[in-house]
Amino acid sequence: MRRGARRWAAGALLLALLTGCGAGSDVRSFLDDTFDEQSESGDTSTYLAAAPVAAAASQITGAVPPAARATDAGTEYLRYDDDIVVVSPASGGSTVRVEDLDGPYRDGTYAYLGQGFTPGSPAATDDDDDDVK
Repeated sequence: MRRGARRWAAGALLLALLTGCGAGSDVRSFLDDTFDEQSESGDTSTYLAAAPVAAAASQITGAVPPAARATDAGTEYLRYDDDIVVVSPASGGSTVRVEDLDGPYRDGTYAYLGQGFTPGSPAATDDDDDDVK
């Protein structure tokens, strides 16, 4: 009986860990639950955040850590596995735009942001740079 109780407890713990790891990992779900959606077109959604850029970006990254983060001219860029989130200044707060990486990311739009934003390499390394000619 004791062995069965341990197995049950271990199984319950494993299930809780797996559920916890998956929960909150989707940045789109977090944005939907947290900010007011202003528009949607295809794979791109735009939200309004009452907080300024740095605070809104910190709120997002605190809930769903990005694979890469960069700042350029007062705009925050957050790269996730399948999406890029752009937090930019707006009247009364900031605008949060999420779009699929298959479009502008893949064709080099965000390459100027550096490592983690280089086209073709979501996590650019020195080895990746050696292959580019």
